[in-house]
Amino acid sequence: MEIIVLIAIILSTFLALNIGANNSAASMATAYGAGARSKREAVALIAIFALLGAFLAGAPVVKTLGNGLVPQSVLSSHLGLVLIILLIAIFFISWANIVRVPVATTHAIVCAVAGVGLYASSLNGRKFFEIVTWWVITPFAAWFLNYLIGRYLYFRTLRFLTNRFSEKSIRRILTLLLTLSGCYVAFSAGANNAANSVGPLVGMGLLSPSVGAVLAGLGMGVGAILLGGRVLETVGKEITEICVLRAISVEFTAATLILVASIFGIPVSLAEIVTSGIIGFSCANQGFSITAQNKHVLRIAFFWFVVPFFAVAISYGLSSLYFNYNVSAMIGKNF
Repeated sequence: MEIIVLIAIILSTFLALNIGANNSAASMATAYGAGARSKREAVALIAIFALLGAFLAGAPVVKTLGNGLVPQSVLSSHLGLVLIILLIAIFFISWANIVRVPVATTHAIVCAVAGVGLYASSLNGRKFFEIVTWWVITPFAAWFLNYLIGRYLYFRTLRFLTNRFSEKSIRRILTLLLTLSGCYVAFSAGANNAANSVGPLVGMGLLSPSVGAVLAGLGMGVGAILLGGRVLETVGKEITEICVLRAISVEFTAATLILVASIFGIPVSLAEIVTSGIIGFSCANQGFSITAQNKHVLRIAFFWFVVPFFAVAISYGLSSLYFNYNVSAMIGKNF
């Protein structure tokens, strides 16, 4: 096996593990924080449903990232470009953890692929524009749906539950719904986010989309088991301050939007969609002006806007260095 292929596999595995761990927060943090599930139960459910999502519905998105934006021939003949894409994705997922902002790793890796395609004059512009359109629509839809629920349905639902069920029954209902919504998010995340780690390997011609999706799902599951517990411990205890019923709404709407995008083969951001849903509830409860003045919301919006441009620029620049300095000739054939 060529050293470049081995390095790409190692980087891809690292990405899958980290994505699996990070998705733990979005999938089961609420259920764990509210005491609906133990840490062991939560991590096990995340691993199982992420793998199922990748296996049953992950191939279309993997195919898009593997050869839908840039022809497979470009990546398979210049394997160094695959490393550029993977390293950029790792940089942004690490950066997101450091700055504690839900940066969209999906945006980073898609734009890294786009930067390579732009420099190589091989980018499928129509497909890229379609993906960007979904990036605008899905967070807005999450915001709008949760705004409507928070404004018109939330208190009606609370009154309905309290008037018809005992406190013990309500707790059981919410526990069940929390678990279901968490599993639903894990399934949808597996279907969509699997592509982030293995898409470039498919572009190399090393894996088929279906095999790549399964392997990514396994990696995400292992990441949830090995690293997800720590993420749950931190995020889950913070999320307990958020009303459980609102969390269920955010999770169900986010998971549905992500699953629909996966069916169409569109990579979207779990972090962005979930956060947009939370902001929607904030607008319904606190008003638009107060939410818009929230420094954390402004900071998130800023990073969401600039990360895609940075990813394209970095990818384009590194691709330029790669070709202009003839790296493949200096290091070895097909690098």
